[in-house]
Amino acid sequence: MLSWSVNPAPQLAETQFSETVTVEPVLAPSSVKSPEHVEHLHAPRAGETASRIADYRELFKVRVTLMVVMTAWAGFYLGSMQSGISSVQPGLIEALFGIALVSAGSAALNECLERKLDAKMIRTSRRPMVTGRIGLAHGITAGLAAIAIGSIWLARETNLITGTLTLITAFTYVAIYTPLKRYTSLATFIGAFPGAMPPLLGWTAARGRIEWPAVALFAILFIWQFPHFMAIAWLYREDYGRAGIRMLPVVQPDGWSTVFEALTYAVLMIPVSLLPVYLHIAGPYYGVAAGLLGLVYLGYTIRFARITRARSTIESKMYARDLLKVSVIYLPLLLTALMLNAKGK
Repeated sequence: MLSWSVNPAPQLAETQFSETVTVEPVLAPSSVKSPEHVEHLHAPRAGETASRIADYRELFKVRVTLMVVMTAWAGFYLGSMQSGISSVQPGLIEALFGIALVSAGSAALNECLERKLDAKMIRTSRRPMVTGRIGLAHGITAGLAAIAIGSIWLARETNLITGTLTLITAFTYVAIYTPLKRYTSLATFIGAFPGAMPPLLGWTAARGRIEWPAVALFAILFIWQFPHFMAIAWLYREDYGRAGIRMLPVVQPDGWSTVFEALTYAVLMIPVSLLPVYLHIAGPYYGVAAGLLGLVYLGYTIRFARITRARSTIESKMYARDLLKVSVIYLPLLLTALMLNAKGK
């Protein structure tokens, strides 16, 4: 709940006059409230509105949601190109709005379920659900409402398949992936399925059906996630260990399994990223760009393998942080190249 307060109006300083002044009392109109009533009115404390906005931004994981919207936009754009229509249309806004709502709602429910685990980790210990700045009932209500409104919106404004797939994506993320993280490192693999859905959802919003190009977009995002998340897992493995989250670096702390998984998917990333060329939805310039970007991604993943013989924790985290940065740059560049060299109908 918002808390509002303000200091009472400052009293006028007494003024001394050299002569006596007689002041006739003036009756206040009935519509003017007495000072006692004024004291009960509240105004926001300085910075409280900004703090509340920041809390909601954290609850809905706005940065992650923006990434979801970006990848969904790529899918919608490519689907529109295949239909021979412009992607600059009201349908784009309708699709992205609904997908963003469901993503934000899923993030909120994730934080509700993980609030006790978040309290044990340094990087998440100040989240609003942990500190009580947003209550549990508030967070659950906001999350469920966003998912329900977003799914219904997509079913009405785009098509039933997009609304249904988005709802299934939210359910998989919240009800399967989130609790599973405490029991098995395979949760990362399962979580990659909802994580790869946004471009496919964008495609179905534009085309109304699942097609091989949409599956290729799904595959690109699915494969991309593993080096990305292995870097994150290695960076915060102490935090994950304290919370009892069974990420691969926690279960097998020597780093070899983490490196093997990251390298396997980084190698796969190169041929998978070329699928749009094979399926004739992108031209040769994209193929060249995808190949070069894939080699850079693979190069930094090979460099990440040095965590197994790093001389210090600081050094090993440096390799993980570098791979994380490259992964975050790689995906937007790849999708931009794909959109710029996309083939229309």
